[in-house]
Amino acid sequence: MIDVLFIIALAIIIMAIVCGFLMLWKIPLSGQTDKELSGKPTISVIIPARNEEGRLQPLLESLQIQSLIPKEIIVVDDESTDKTVQIAKKFGTIVKQTNKNYQRWKGKSAACWIGSEAATGEWLLFLDADVRLEHKDSLKSLAISFQAQGARGILSIQPYHKVHKLYENFSAIFNIMVMAGMNLFTFWSNRLQGAGAFGPCILTTRADYMESGGHFVVGEAIMDDFVLAKAFRKIGLPVHCLGGRGVLHFQMYPEGMKSLVEGWSKNFGTASQSTHPFVMTLISIWMSGGFLPLALFITAAYVNSLTWIFIALICYVGFMTQAYYLASRTGNFQFYMFIFYPILFFFFTGVFMWSLFRTKVLRAVTWKGRKIRL
Repeated sequence: MIDVLFIIALAIIIMAIVCGFLMLWKIPLSGQTDKELSGKPTISVIIPARNEEGRLQPLLESLQIQSLIPKEIIVVDDESTDKTVQIAKKFGTIVKQTNKNYQRWKGKSAACWIGSEAATGEWLLFLDADVRLEHKDSLKSLAISFQAQGARGILSIQPYHKVHKLYENFSAIFNIMVMAGMNLFTFWSNRLQGAGAFGPCILTTRADYMESGGHFVVGEAIMDDFVLAKAFRKIGLPVHCLGGRGVLHFQMYPEGMKSLVEGWSKNFGTASQSTHPFVMTLISIWMSGGFLPLALFITAAYVNSLTWIFIALICYVGFMTQAYYLASRTGNFQFYMFIFYPILFFFFTGVFMWSLFRTKVLRAVTWKGRKIRL
């Protein structure tokens, strides 16, 4: 009987590994094109910022060295209490204030809308303050990718996650899920509609943005990037999502573990609802299978079966290697953390359940000192 259970567990593990490859089959990258940028589109860069004194300067420095020079850089201050405004002015950006324009709603979408109204460029590039342009041709690469897709709708880029501190590795599984949950990077990506857009980097034309209603129709929605993508699709405009490795990167939640948990729990439970049921099935099988090698090893050791102990170790190494491979496509996570990969899985599961509780039961989340009612 015990051997039958072991065989079933082994079959699930193998199936889970297969599902892992299928759910994150390929991540197309921005800038991987030999086409030239035609014309000279004027680009307004819009940066919503709330207490970003530790992150804003590197972004502005990376914008200063671009070969494709933005027409203007607009920083929209969302009631910051630190030196965000002073840093923005030091770099000569246009600074707008949310509390002096709209009181109808607050937050990132309000800041983006205010920035779009002040912008004069033909194209609008919305960047989170923690984003960094990788090199001097990064903005040009984004523009070429946008033109290659017809310069219509949204080009959305998920920046490559660069890890600087040990605890930041706990974002590894979340990064995998962000990419897989978009429906667009699976083996059957051409048959599925995307779940939304990546909020850190969104490029669109001013005309399309205004026609869709832009962030004005997003309002106070916690999943602003998903609602924005829905608004574009509603009027027949495409939403393209790409990986940003080699073009854009960011450092997520450098303030500490508390910020990391708060950030991921803010919207992860809500975002999962937009994932296609088929992709969610692949994800669920992969996550469930990830716990089994350890359980198989413990059980085999308990019944003193050397054969199954050896098989369990092979399964553990196999799953560990795959988890690291998938994560390495989204960020430079350290391999040694994946030696203890079940800890990363348990952490993800705990934060995900906490996110569901906050969003579905408490109906409120906290972010950057502001309580957001859902």
